[in-house]
Amino acid sequence: MDKLLITGGRRLEGEIAISGAKNAALPILCAALLTSEPVTITNVPNLNDVRTLLQLLGTMGVKTRHDGDTVHLDASTITDPTASYELVKTMRASVLVLGPLTARLGEAKVSLPGGCGIGARPVDQHIKGLQAMGAEVHVEHGYMLASAKRLKGARILTDMVTVTGTENLLMAACLAEGETIIENAAREPEVVDLANCLIAMGAQISGAGTDIIRVRGVERLHGATHAVMPDRIETGTYLCAAAVTAGDVRLTKTSSAYLDAVVDKLMDAGCDIAIEREAIHIKAPQRLNAVSIRTAPYPAFPTDMQAQFMAINAVANGTGVIRETIFENRFMHAVELQRLGADIRIDGNTAVVTGRDKLQGASVMATDLRASASLVIAGLVAEGDTLIDRIYHLDRGYEKLEAKLSALGAQIQRVR
Repeated sequence: MDKLLITGGRRLEGEIAISGAKNAALPILCAALLTSEPVTITNVPNLNDVRTLLQLLGTMGVKTRHDGDTVHLDASTITDPTASYELVKTMRASVLVLGPLTARLGEAKVSLPGGCGIGARPVDQHIKGLQAMGAEVHVEHGYMLASAKRLKGARILTDMVTVTGTENLLMAACLAEGETIIENAAREPEVVDLANCLIAMGAQISGAGTDIIRVRGVERLHGATHAVMPDRIETGTYLCAAAVTAGDVRLTKTSSAYLDAVVDKLMDAGCDIAIEREAIHIKAPQRLNAVSIRTAPYPAFPTDMQAQFMAINAVANGTGVIRETIFENRFMHAVELQRLGADIRIDGNTAVVTGRDKLQGASVMATDLRASASLVIAGLVAEGDTLIDRIYHLDRGYEKLEAKLSALGAQIQRVR
């Protein structure tokens, strides 16, 4: 199993390009199920999660072809509307095939995702929404079985803000008869990117990016070409890596438009950040100031950046308080950061982090995708060598991470 070996103490300097957003690419690739015409998606990141989803689509009969960062999909013939447990258990986003399959084919068999390392993320809102649109949905032997002659437009009020739930119901509504109104909808930029792709395919959608989305169903969607938005979490992660190493880094092919909360906190920490049209330039001081954060749905501070800021606070001046309101069990990286010498106290969903003058390299273990990123950031500033195990988590969400960090001057390598 691969590991990452980082020798800390190197200042990050230079310029790298940001990849397409994993969390936008996955639902957009699923949207190809809604049409029998070819769909071309560009700026797709080369990640394990993307490969897993394309494998899943392939088992259904979808023809897929990779050409660099471009994926060509042809779902004209779907032979088996099943998402097996073997694939869904490795990636929860596979549940995003449920809505498109039910809407276009009138049937779907999708495995329940099961447990998750960062807490329970139930799919009951997906099921509730499809039932409101007239589908018969029941769970049998660990699978969600959905059927409907044609979905009907409905008013759907979700009990909680759910990104994948919003995306699933948004895709399903595109082919439903009449108007669907999704209330308490997720406002994340990735939802907007999916809506833009669907609109390019002929869908009639308004309100994406607000908490009320309206969809006027159409008889059929057509093929289209769409470019995936930049990855805002990858952008934020490299900004944190530059910040913690007193770096001077310019990130290209990205935007600060979706990162206001993260940029504001980095500026509070003492960083100088210059915003360009498609780039962000950060210059960091010798030592950062600790910042307090509270995670919440977009446009508030993203839960996917919480771990990275815990790593920053571990070596900052002062004490920062981090409150996690989205997922339970999302402080598992704290124990690993403590192995590097971090002063972290956990009380329920609150972490109190007091900055140390320095961290010390050690062997640590990644527990989830963003936890992995926090360990990389801490390793970059720790004295000596840090060896990170289970980096397959990283490969799910960061394209060419060691190559990009090496280009900025980090001493990092993948080892067996």
